[in-house]
Amino acid sequence: MHTDPISDFLTRIRNAQRAHLDAVVSPSSRLKFAIAKILEREGFVGPVSETTDGPRKTITVKLKYHGHEPAIRSIMRVSSPSRRTYRKANELPRVLSDFGIAIVSTSLGMMTNKDARRRKLGGEIICEVY
Repeated sequence: MHTDPISDFLTRIRNAQRAHLDAVVSPSSRLKFAIAKILEREGFVGPVSETTDGPRKTITVKLKYHGHEPAIRSIMRVSSPSRRTYRKANELPRVLSDFGIAIVSTSLGMMTNKDARRRKLGGEIICEVY
């Protein structure tokens, strides 16, 4: 059993890109699907799909590359189950001088740090991507 399924999901993406795989498959959850959709919308990964294999749902994330380099240079977990990281709207991080994104869980759902700052929402910082 995984104690941190979000960290496991991010590690699967990181490892798949290092191995130059075309796609990564992971067990599904609403939170993981929301993170994958944000990565798709921001252009870090290709199409994201959710399929049902018997009683379980899985997420398939197509990975993107620029030549031989992965589109995601770094993806790391910020908040963890043992140490949650919350920030107010004006304290949200600027990842790589706003070239990267931080995925934030707010009261209005999952969004990037830029959207949360624009809407004046704080929340839990899930991960940083650039």
